[in-house]
Amino acid sequence: MSTDPTSTGLSSDDLHGFVVRAKSATYAGGGGHVAPSRTNSHDLAYREGELVYRDSYFGGTDFLGQETVHLGDRPVWAMNYHGYLLTDDITAFTAGETVKAALTALYSEGRFLGGFRHTAGGFTYVDETTGSVDRFHGVEHILTAAGLRAYELRYHGGRILD
Repeated sequence: MSTDPTSTGLSSDDLHGFVVRAKSATYAGGGGHVAPSRTNSHDLAYREGELVYRDSYFGGTDFLGQETVHLGDRPVWAMNYHGYLLTDDITAFTAGETVKAALTALYSEGRFLGGFRHTAGGFTYVDETTGSVDRFHGVEHILTAAGLRAYELRYHGGRILD
């Protein structure tokens, strides 16, 4: 197995930039909807030449999903996530809108990792991350005005090497 993260010819900076652009264009941007890849999945996709990003998830209020990046037909990166509401102080719709607003602000900084805090509409989005595009894990959550954690999403991912 190769341990060289650039064995695909794709630098970490290039991969990171592509992931940010893909995430901006799909979930946060409201675009990229494609046919489900599995029964009852919700799928989003983005392409730049040979690089293809896909986000496929199940559920709504509580949900689980996976994002992947392929270079041609070779998988080179992935992230798994699981999100859920913790209280009745927030609806799934409000949580989604809060996350989209925060992620749009985060992506406008040209990044998707490294921690972030964003307040809007009486809720505060907080992201805590360890690692880089090559190997990372983290949690995002939404706090109510009273400081109660109302929503949480746990995620992890990184490069896929063969």
